[in-house]
Amino acid sequence: MNKTAQIKKNYKLIKFQKLIIVSILIGFLAAFLGVVLKTITEYYEEIFFHQADNNPIFYIIFPVFSLSVIYFLREYLFKKKENKGIKEIFESTNSKSKNLPSYKIPSHFINGLLTVIFGGSTGIEVSTVVASATIGAVAQRKQNVFRQYKTELICAGIAAGITALFSSPIAGILFALEVISKKVSRAFILTNLIAVSIAFGLIVILDEKPLFNVLITTWHLQAIPYFVLLGILAGLNSVYLTRSVLLFKSQFSKIKTPHFKIILGSLILGISLLIFPQLYGEGYHAIKEIFLRPNEIVLTFALALSYIGILLLKPIVTSATLASGGDGGVFAPSLFIGAFLGLLLSLTLNTYFNANVIPINFVIIGMAAVLSASIHAPFTALFLVCGLINNYTLFVPILVVCLISKYTAKMIYPYTVYTFSPTLAK
Repeated sequence: MNKTAQIKKNYKLIKFQKLIIVSILIGFLAAFLGVVLKTITEYYEEIFFHQADNNPIFYIIFPVFSLSVIYFLREYLFKKKENKGIKEIFESTNSKSKNLPSYKIPSHFINGLLTVIFGGSTGIEVSTVVASATIGAVAQRKQNVFRQYKTELICAGIAAGITALFSSPIAGILFALEVISKKVSRAFILTNLIAVSIAFGLIVILDEKPLFNVLITTWHLQAIPYFVLLGILAGLNSVYLTRSVLLFKSQFSKIKTPHFKIILGSLILGISLLIFPQLYGEGYHAIKEIFLRPNEIVLTFALALSYIGILLLKPIVTSATLASGGDGGVFAPSLFIGAFLGLLLSLTLNTYFNANVIPINFVIIGMAAVLSASIHAPFTALFLVCGLINNYTLFVPILVVCLISKYTAKMIYPYTVYTFSPTLAK
């Protein structure tokens, strides 16, 4: 008996050691992939956006070019399989037989990059999530001892990828938990903590800066009723985004000729970019402009109309980008919509109701609120946005508003773009 017990103990120890080693590898590879994709995307998006800004015809040409290249890559290089985004991860974690194939790493990396740098109105976050999840999936297939930890290792890759993109290990773990795994185990805690620690260590060594350089100093209790209003509006906007994406995908799926999809999607995107260049790519350049002078923006009728136009068009151009073959998701669009929603609400309150609120606070809280409602993950949104600005001053109001926006959205429409399926909706 003693000998048998010792053998079992040694086996568990070896399995534990291997799990640690594979978690380290997954954390490093997923984070490295995330940092490289983010850096390349930021660099080339700025170059191509500048070209399009100087020569507006490129607002039409770029989307046609990128969507055509992505189509040919899928058709002749990536096994004629469309990228389904995070639904691919659900299919893998919910099935013992289905796995994320290795080609999903270059497929999402390349297609996500091409989509965003040429103006596709989405972000690289979901491309990074699926590619990094695939790293975890490939790792668990290498040895039989890891088969039972399939979901945990996929989540470890995802958590590391999110950490690399947003400089927030807590957001990485919470996203893997709230959206993908939905349950905690000892293996989940071990693998994910190791992966995000390695990922965070890598971005510290590389001296990765927060995406937005913002100074938040305080918030006022008198603003709480307005924060509640922002949460409700954020929930409504997130439902509009979700329904738009689902509707466009449904309608575009009826178009059997791929070239028609590309042309139609490019026209919708290109014309919208001509009207509102802020919609180009991830839209982070437009958010950064807000942060440069938030207290100097004066709300005029024309400006209010343009902000309303941006809020109405963003879900449409995001939906057209994804439905016509672009690679991406709702992370960046949610942050973008939240920023402009928060800004418009704060300026309206100050201009017409003498509310004397702080616009920059509403921009930050709006970003988190719309993201929370769009993915039904308030704690992920909270830590992700705080990580984006490297500031936790607004922790309490962000938490409250994220919860309000999530439950507002769920009451109106119980699905996200990740969880909806025609079967469930019947």
